[in-house]
Amino acid sequence: MTKRIVVASLVATVALSLTACKSSGPKTISLIGAGSTFVYPVMTRWEQGFMQAHPDVHINYQSIGSGGGIQQVKAGTVDFGASDAPLTDAQMAEMKPVIQFPESAGPVCITYNLPELKDPLQLSADVVTGIFLGKITNWGDKAIAADNPGVKLPKEAIVVVHRAESSGTTAAFTTYLSAVSAEWKTKVGAGKSVAWPVGLGGKGNEGVTGQLKQAPGAIGYVELAYAQENNLPVAKIKNLAGSYVAPSTASTTAAINAFTTQLSQDPRTPIVNPPATAPDAYPISTLTFLIIPKDGPDKDKRQALKNFMQYIVTDGQAAANDLHYAPLPDGVKQFDQQQLNLLTADGQPLQ
Repeated sequence: MTKRIVVASLVATVALSLTACKSSGPKTISLIGAGSTFVYPVMTRWEQGFMQAHPDVHINYQSIGSGGGIQQVKAGTVDFGASDAPLTDAQMAEMKPVIQFPESAGPVCITYNLPELKDPLQLSADVVTGIFLGKITNWGDKAIAADNPGVKLPKEAIVVVHRAESSGTTAAFTTYLSAVSAEWKTKVGAGKSVAWPVGLGGKGNEGVTGQLKQAPGAIGYVELAYAQENNLPVAKIKNLAGSYVAPSTASTTAAINAFTTQLSQDPRTPIVNPPATAPDAYPISTLTFLIIPKDGPDKDKRQALKNFMQYIVTDGQAAANDLHYAPLPDGVKQFDQQQLNLLTADGQPLQ
């Protein structure tokens, strides 16, 4: 036997062995998601929890902002997207059929860089709006002082920090500003991306947090986990009941409960600025939504995707609570399950 024949024989044997090993092992299923940075901390926990119980599934979620996640779903480059701003009927009409449903809720926090303050800052809706409109420009302003009696405020310029990209967190925050201020609603409005009157842009909750830490006198809005991880203080916001409420799981749950009837009719209902009958509710809260193509070609992959989504809205809610996201009420969970039952693979229902 010549040397060339021996080498060829060895290559063929190795190739056959590799093929045999591949076919004998379990098939690895990869799921890719993208979108909301707001939900990224808990999404990471959900990935870990599900993959630990399902070692044959690998999940990779990219924290790129809600607008980016929606575009990726629309382009068909991801298996699921996450957005703090739900798709409108008009947006859904422009896409291949998708389902969307709430998977968690959390507070949009007002955080700031004022290390000399020992107690949490208190802010009314008028003051928050005035700062982000560029009308209140110094921390020594009498309107801020009125919210914080007895507190020595620094006479320091306010540096506004906002999201630079299309963001569901921005949509939630500007929905709140539009609800509490006719001037904001007229001049700026609500949306994932707006023409900010003032301020510096940061990409993602991570970028806003980074800008805040670098700029003395800065104020911005982020998800609670980002503020806590970076040891940033969060303000108490005055609600319609006249209470200054800190962002928390309990105060977000109170906001959800204030809209129970509306959410049962349409889970896309904003939960900002709850009525005065909810004195414990934090007024800048938001639901986050998962967006999934209704149909797809790979049955095993689609089943794994459905299983992951069911884990999120059932057992995964405990992990959400641990990271200061509010668990979903039973009525919303039932809606979620109804939506998940619409998922198909090549037009055929999943288990």
